[in-house]
Amino acid sequence: MIVRRAVPSDAAALAELGARTFFDTFAAQNSAEDMEAYLARTYGEAQQRREIGDPAIATLVVDDGGALVAFAQLRGSDSEYGDVELARLYVDRGQHGRGIAQMLMGAAIDAARELGGATLWLGVWEHNARAIRFYEKCGFRDVGSQPFLLGSDLQTDRVMTFVIPER
Repeated sequence: MIVRRAVPSDAAALAELGARTFFDTFAAQNSAEDMEAYLARTYGEAQQRREIGDPAIATLVVDDGGALVAFAQLRGSDSEYGDVELARLYVDRGQHGRGIAQMLMGAAIDAARELGGATLWLGVWEHNARAIRFYEKCGFRDVGSQPFLLGSDLQTDRVMTFVIPER
């Protein structure tokens, strides 16, 4: 199992993994219409190919013998919260408990440093207690909130930050 940068040929598998992991994580608490609208806008193959090719975005995948089982995406940011955003970090449900999220977070912090970041920040749905606990364990701290639009449902994300240590 390795963490590597996504390449254009990963776009279809990444689109499928992204849509599936997002659906698995949030479908039970959201309407089918809102989920469908968000997934269609966020996880299409063409969208993934554009993001993989964007030099301001680092898309990392966990490759387990040719199958993608997790991914993270970072973006340069000029937010009040930090200069690199951890926009996505998802692990396939069947892979939970194997240490993949921790391995991927370490690679994401390294990628944020490579993007020139000093502070990594993220938004996490206020009702996603499992993710919030994980981020706290990784050293992130809650610094506020921001809106997040899922389809037509305006939700609240907690904003968490992490000071990237120098090497």
